[in-house]
Amino acid sequence: MRLLSRRHFLVGTGAALANGGRARAKPGVSGIAANEIKLGTTAFYSGPASGSAAYGLAQAAYFRMVNDRGGINGRKVNFISLDNAFNPAKALEQTRRLVEADEVFAIAGSIGTPTNAATQKYLNDRGIPNLFLTSGAERFNDPVAFPWIVPFYPTFISRGILFAKFVLRERPSGRIAVQYENDDFGRDYLKGFERGLGDRAQQMIVRKTSHELTEASIDAQIVDLKSAGADVLVQFTQAKYSAQGIRAAAALGWHPLHIVAIGSAGSTFVPAGAAASKGVVTAIWERQPTDPTQASEIAVVDYRAFATKYLPNVDLDNLSAVSGYDNACMLELVLKRCGDDLTRENLLRLATSLNGETPPMFMAGIGVRNSPRDYRAIHHLQLARFDGVGMAPLGRPEPIDDSD
Repeated sequence: MRLLSRRHFLVGTGAALANGGRARAKPGVSGIAANEIKLGTTAFYSGPASGSAAYGLAQAAYFRMVNDRGGINGRKVNFISLDNAFNPAKALEQTRRLVEADEVFAIAGSIGTPTNAATQKYLNDRGIPNLFLTSGAERFNDPVAFPWIVPFYPTFISRGILFAKFVLRERPSGRIAVQYENDDFGRDYLKGFERGLGDRAQQMIVRKTSHELTEASIDAQIVDLKSAGADVLVQFTQAKYSAQGIRAAAALGWHPLHIVAIGSAGSTFVPAGAAASKGVVTAIWERQPTDPTQASEIAVVDYRAFATKYLPNVDLDNLSAVSGYDNACMLELVLKRCGDDLTRENLLRLATSLNGETPPMFMAGIGVRNSPRDYRAIHHLQLARFDGVGMAPLGRPEPIDDSD
């Protein structure tokens, strides 16, 4: 993969070059030729969220692997991934380039809430599928107004509801302090959490505080939250801030029931300190490739082999890469099912008629289903507690429903 000046990642360009660079599209369908499927996306290769760059890199790497295996139904995938710098205006600019200049067939699971929000109307108005986008914002599940925009992740609201139900079981008289990211991500989590607590929310939540993604440290906020007399700490924020919160609480000698929205052994708990992180709870749906309890799972063995060959410069602990890998796998599955009927209408129909499929790195018991009336695809999550080494499941996967 060659990095161009506009951070333009090309996968499978050999298919186009073999045709003299003039692969003729199927009549009426941009991005489809006899030997090529052209897909595009944008990702965070720079800017404040560049820690998730591995998502886009993993998508590109997956399609390199697909092409090495012969492509999809005889067609190689020309995968174009552009940098949006986690900037909504840049995301729209780059998406317009993909559609109008590169003439892609579809947008492949673009990542991010503000960046997807910026392109939602543009793509929908033009009938360009944005398949399996990675954001938990509920605004993207709108088959009536935005039928061409198909989300994949569980909504932030549903995850907040699940955490609230857990707190009510574990600490029914708890005093809760909440720290949240001041954007759609954090606010939706908080909305779901308060909804899940119901009429207990006002009584149980003793302090709420928000932070910006530009802040270097949130340690002072942890001091403030502790001072409220809370015995439950909930962080609806990114992994690096969760790790800071775990370290800061430990330094204060504060040992609340601690819940984090994003938690993994590699990106959260080990950096925060295994001892300090022991007992912290999160919700997961994807396997963690460095978790020793998952090491013998065939899916993990296969993923590690894939990462060694195609992502040698990406840390195995980076769960953004796992998400990009699963996302690309689902795209491959739907494109295979299209056969030679590669129209955007057929692609959308198949992408919104999933029933029981399981992406390779999903936890046992968490499948995928959606419908043309409800695009939500993930309906169960696994609560888990860090035990000092890996993620220990808390019971079985639990159903989630953000319509409660």
